[in-house]
Amino acid sequence: MTPENLPIEQYDDQLAEKTARLTAMMSPFNAPQPDVFRSPVSHYRMRAEFRVWHDEGDLYHIMFDQQTKARVRVDQFPTASELINRLMPVLISAIKQDPALRRKIFQIDYLSTRSGKIIASLLYHRKLDDEWQQAATALRDQLRADGFDIQLIGRAAKTKIMLDQDYVDEVLPVAGRDMIYRQVENSFTQPNAEMNIQMLEWALKATENSTGDLLELYCGNGNFSLALARNFRRVLATEIAKPSVAAAQFNIAANHIENVQIIRMAAEDFTQALNGVREFRRLQDVDLSGYECNTIFVDPPRSGLDDETVKMVAGYDRILYISCNPETLCANLETLSTTHSVTRLALFDQFPYTHHMESGVLLEKI
Repeated sequence: MTPENLPIEQYDDQLAEKTARLTAMMSPFNAPQPDVFRSPVSHYRMRAEFRVWHDEGDLYHIMFDQQTKARVRVDQFPTASELINRLMPVLISAIKQDPALRRKIFQIDYLSTRSGKIIASLLYHRKLDDEWQQAATALRDQLRADGFDIQLIGRAAKTKIMLDQDYVDEVLPVAGRDMIYRQVENSFTQPNAEMNIQMLEWALKATENSTGDLLELYCGNGNFSLALARNFRRVLATEIAKPSVAAAQFNIAANHIENVQIIRMAAEDFTQALNGVREFRRLQDVDLSGYECNTIFVDPPRSGLDDETVKMVAGYDRILYISCNPETLCANLETLSTTHSVTRLALFDQFPYTHHMESGVLLEKI
């Protein structure tokens, strides 16, 4: 596969192989057959990062082949959203023609939305001065005149220049409601928007008719906690990254959701607070005893849940677990399956044409 040529005709076979692999991995835990959610076969990634190659008078996006490490020129990238593909040639052409924008640029990062907004971050191996800012402002104005709803950001060592703002607001239709999600440049967001919608709707279906409250660890910008709030009395969520917490607070207000509380705290620290191991000043105004969290939602990093968090989540009646790494999910299930049974399983094809699988399980106490 090259960056400009997707093997679309192989998609069904690849998805079938992932389904078989996940089913086999989950068989020791007596999991049901997975619900399988297909990705669009092209233009599914809302984010993309490219190195910029200087070739005498030319300038273009490149990627490196993961196997051979060879440099590959990329003029179009059908994996990325149509909006990113429209902007790529226009932006690179404008940068190429302006010395202030061109000098020592080495990377461009794109973040786009289904709602037509996009951020382009220009990364440099030099100090960004007033001349750069004037040129970038003129470029932004021209791109907007050309019809792009764009934010332009400059980055260099210990420097970040925002001409306006460093976020875009996405709108996702989730089970009959439009959900607004602020997405911050250089912070985590789900890369495949259509798959994100399907994950949210699966999680809603898995938790319908819930009673009590929901606890979520690693909540990011509130992607899951805000969507799931309609199924619970209250939602208590934790997140450590400041930009994500700020975005989550905005999203709570923008979606007029009144039963979600976000706490800025690492999952490991919050586990200690719940277990009474330590007291934390930032929790002094939070009445943890007032929550009746019988369901916990976790969407951990690729390393999975640490041992202490596994012990903590095992105390909940229901565990909703989204995993980007089935190997660490299975490692966690070795412990959790002694107290819980897997009642739902899902495969979300977040990354087509790759080995990677995103999966979801609902665990209910035996």
